[in-house]
Amino acid sequence: MTLSASRWPFSALAAGLIAVLVSFSSNIPLFVQMFAATHFSPSQSVSSLSAMYLTLGLLGGALCLLYRAPIILGWNTPGLALLIAEGSRFSPQDVVGALLLSALALTLIGLSGAFDTVARRLPPALASALLAGVLLPFVLRGLAAVPAAPTLTLPLLGSYLLGRALAPRWAVPAALVAGIGAAALSGQLHFSVPHPLGHLELIRPAFSLSAALTLALPSTVLALSAQHLPGLAILQTSGYSRVPVRPLITLTGLGALLAAPFGSITLNMGAITAAICTGPDAHPDPAKRYIAGLSCAGGYLALGLGAGGLLLLAGAFPAPLMQALAGVALLGAVLNGLDGVMKDPHWREPALLTLAVTASGFSLLGLSGAVWGLLLGWGLALLRDGWHRRQAGP
Repeated sequence: MTLSASRWPFSALAAGLIAVLVSFSSNIPLFVQMFAATHFSPSQSVSSLSAMYLTLGLLGGALCLLYRAPIILGWNTPGLALLIAEGSRFSPQDVVGALLLSALALTLIGLSGAFDTVARRLPPALASALLAGVLLPFVLRGLAAVPAAPTLTLPLLGSYLLGRALAPRWAVPAALVAGIGAAALSGQLHFSVPHPLGHLELIRPAFSLSAALTLALPSTVLALSAQHLPGLAILQTSGYSRVPVRPLITLTGLGALLAAPFGSITLNMGAITAAICTGPDAHPDPAKRYIAGLSCAGGYLALGLGAGGLLLLAGAFPAPLMQALAGVALLGAVLNGLDGVMKDPHWREPALLTLAVTASGFSLLGLSGAVWGLLLGWGLALLRDGWHRRQAGP
């Protein structure tokens, strides 16, 4: 019996595992800083990671099967940075209370359908610009890592280029293997996992107005603007507009609500990891790319079960290697976004403005560059169209 690529979608399986590896390696140092800032004990820290990864795996896998789409869930990375900056002012109980409030707010927003209305009215060109703008900085940082650690990154980059020329769907897995091989040969992989298992520990929440305003409110805004919005844009531009928005917002909010008492941070749609799993590099057939989502969910479950060792693995994979891998893995998604930006002449200039503002990291009045990019790009289109209608007269 012949094992065909269509029956055994190895590229999709690899894409999901790469997404897990990239997200874990990029964010585990932030989690270590967050646990220190919020005064989480070692046991509470392990519980936080266990609850987060187990929820992401179970819920993400269920959604992939339900909609037959690569629905990748993740955590609120800018919210994580907020906890690092502000968490030292509060106790672990205050932090958990704020996380519960944020999860409840996201659940109610999903149930109301308000986010669905906004997402469905988003012009495709602006959605493409948002996608490219969110991902472009990661590509640039990945390429910038090459001269910083050439012995690690040049084999990775060379394997990626060779793969794109000869077997495009295997380019990213080949880059991963080459990069890890280079790190192993240079002695820069250092594993030490004396207590690998995870566990769950309830942390009794406390509620305060200060924590609600300082942590919960901005965390909710960041989850919607910097995570849900680009994550949904990635699904839309990758051909999965049939997936309804309301259940995704609602269920991720409910998942976060259930996980927060164990210390988990806010959960939401993935953005960067989603781009790895939803494009043609994951699988040429869009109907088969949900396998990448299942692979990613399985990886998250494994991390949740082994969360006790994750905090000790932060330095196992060199940062330049992971940055370069993320950069090459997202090139295809950026290309798709740029294609959407340039496709419609009517929206080209507003979309370019959206891309530039989003990619710049622009932040003002507590709103991220993704929100400002959409507001300014959409605002330019409305002003221009209104002026042209006025000039044309009745």
